[in-house]
Amino acid sequence: MVKMGNSVEKKAGPGFFKGVKQEFKKIVWPDRQSTLRQSIAVVTISVVVGVVIAILDYVAKAGVDFIISI
Repeated sequence: MVKMGNSVEKKAGPGFFKGVKQEFKKIVWPDRQSTLRQSIAVVTISVVVGVVIAILDYVAKAGVDFIISI
């Protein structure tokens, strides 16, 4: 068993939350147009990647079916 010296557990006090509040005020939130543009980009890329995966899956299935039928 390892004995730890005089370790003191620190609890989150008012100073911690004051710091969090100060840091929260520094956040630069995106405007509505930027958020909409980025959301559209995410959905578009997700659909494109999904279609590419579906095509690759179909090609792989067709290849395996062809090999099995030989």
